[in-house]
Amino acid sequence: MSSHTDHSQKTVTAAILVIGDEILSGRTQDKNMAWLAVQLNEIGVQLREARVVPDIEAEIVDAVNKLRAKYNYVFTTGGIGPTHDDITADSIAAAFGVAIDYHPEAMNILTRHYETSGIEFNAARKRMARIPDGATLIYNPVSKAPGFRIENVFVMAGVPMIMQAMFAEIAPILQGGAKMLSRTIGAGLPEGRVAQKLGELQGVYPNVSMGSYPYFKQGEVGTNLVLRSTDPEALNAAFDALFDWLKTQGVSASETS
Repeated sequence: MSSHTDHSQKTVTAAILVIGDEILSGRTQDKNMAWLAVQLNEIGVQLREARVVPDIEAEIVDAVNKLRAKYNYVFTTGGIGPTHDDITADSIAAAFGVAIDYHPEAMNILTRHYETSGIEFNAARKRMARIPDGATLIYNPVSKAPGFRIENVFVMAGVPMIMQAMFAEIAPILQGGAKMLSRTIGAGLPEGRVAQKLGELQGVYPNVSMGSYPYFKQGEVGTNLVLRSTDPEALNAAFDALFDWLKTQGVSASETS
C-alpha cells in the first residue's frame, strides 16, 4: 500500500493578516490580498478569512493566535522593515511565546547586501535580521531582508513586488488540497427573479456555493450567477440545472469566463 497522501480532496484553508496603520488610514491601498487569494486557489488552498490590524502588538498577537488555531496556513504581510513601527517580528515572537534575536544567516545576508550596495548597515537596518527563535527564513530575492516561517505562519513583506517574490519561495512547500472550481452564467434578468430558484438549487446541491451579482450594461439589467465547488460533478450538475431553468424563463443566458 502506498504511503503517498492524496491531497486532491482534502480541504486546506488559509487566512491573510494584513498589518499596518497605513492600510487602515487609506494612505496605502492593499494589493496583496486579492493576489494571494488567486495564487492560493491555484494550488488548492482556500482563503477563508482576511483581517487588517494596526501596528499594535496586542492586536497582532491576538489575531495571529486566533487565525493559526483556526486555519491550516496564515500569511501575514507588512511591518518587517527597519523603522520603529515595524513590529511584526516581535509580535509574532510574542504570539508564539518565544524569544527573538539577530539571526546569524539573516545577518550574513544583509551584511553582504549592504557591503555590496555601499549603504551603511546601521542599527535600524539590523532590526530586519531579528527573527523569532525556531523560525526558518523566507528568502527575499528583491531587497534581501528575509521574511520567516514559524509553524503554520508565514511572515512576508508588505511591498507587493517583494511579497510576491517571497511567496514564490514558499509556494513549492505548501500542501494544497481540493481546488475550488467555478462556472458563471450571465443572465438577462434582475436578481430578484432568480433568488427563489437559486435558493431551491442550493438545497439540492449543498456542496456548491451559489452567488448572484447584478450588473447594468447599456441599459440592460442582468445578473451574473456564480457557482463554486471543489466537486466538478456537482458543479456541472448544478450549472446544467440552473441553465435549463433559465431557458424555460425565456431569458438570454450564456456561460461567461
